[in-house]
Amino acid sequence: MSQEAAAGLCLTIDLNALVGNWRRLKDLVAPAECAGVVKADAYGTGIAMTGPALFAAGCRTFFVAVPEEGAALRAALAAHEPSETAAIYVLAGFFAEAAELYREARLSPVLGHFGELQSWRKWPGRDKAALHVDTGMNRLGLSLADTEALAEAGGPGPGIDLMISHLACADEPEKPLNERQRERFAHAKALLGLPRASLANSAGIHMGRAYHHELCRPGIALYGGASHPEAVSDPVVTAEARILQVRTGHPGETVGYGALETLRRTTRIAILSAGYADGYLRAAGSSDMASGALVSIAGHLAPLLGRISMDLISVDVTDIPEGLALPGKTAELFGPNVDIDAVARHAGTISYELLTNLSRRAHRRYIGGVESGGPS
Repeated sequence: MSQEAAAGLCLTIDLNALVGNWRRLKDLVAPAECAGVVKADAYGTGIAMTGPALFAAGCRTFFVAVPEEGAALRAALAAHEPSETAAIYVLAGFFAEAAELYREARLSPVLGHFGELQSWRKWPGRDKAALHVDTGMNRLGLSLADTEALAEAGGPGPGIDLMISHLACADEPEKPLNERQRERFAHAKALLGLPRASLANSAGIHMGRAYHHELCRPGIALYGGASHPEAVSDPVVTAEARILQVRTGHPGETVGYGALETLRRTTRIAILSAGYADGYLRAAGSSDMASGALVSIAGHLAPLLGRISMDLISVDVTDIPEGLALPGKTAELFGPNVDIDAVARHAGTISYELLTNLSRRAHRRYIGGVESGGPS
């Protein structure tokens, strides 16, 4: 028996679509380099497969959140780095107590405050690192005052060849903070004189060449999520849930926990084997007051009914031909027929959260990726 046959939710991850998205962005930002952000297990798609697929396509710079992710990526790339090595930057910075892992996996920390910079300078195993400058996010990074002080003290020192910052509102291009951050970043870049700089994330890439600098670092755009009104990205993940049962409900009856949705007609209800435990967020459900997300069954769209449960979703399949919505068949929760960003909007969130919340109990199936030696 296959694992897929025993799963309630199956995820098909199209490595060719992933690579196609990266190549589209690479061409858009040239002559700047296009990196790949693969934190959070490559946004839920699986770093062990997506990392090598991107490397085989020509991606040579990667960003992860924490050193453990960096080590996992380096291990995944081991068989694909015979003559050329990828640069792996750790956005969370330098964990001094895990210094040996940085050395073994050849990880470059993104340093974000003076104490961390000093700790890294004292470490005898140091090699390359990046410097994070805060230009308006107020999360990680040296303030502009700290950056000016660092420049007056002689700069960050040898081994640091990249400066980064992060845009807070690039998905809303009309916001004035975007231009302020661009100006602050350009000021910091001039002060420090480092050979490379990186400001643009997925959305920032579409803000224009003034935001590109030497390196762009797309994340969600690689995985099929919308990042900017002008962004084009092919779906990478298709989530399909098994239909467990099809039942009939009658006018006046309610569906699901809390009895939030009342049936207005005789209704065929399909029960799907997925729920919020699989990362399909509870808030995407439906009620008498507001419609929920849609699913696709054999190319026909159908609306959710009532609340999403931990392991189950109810769907109105009354308007779908009976032979198409049957136990054992599947419903697409998102993918080529159901926009993941539309589902996210119904849940009051973003596609990033849907992808990174996908449960490990979902069966993952990879297609494409012949260049990386993956399944065809």
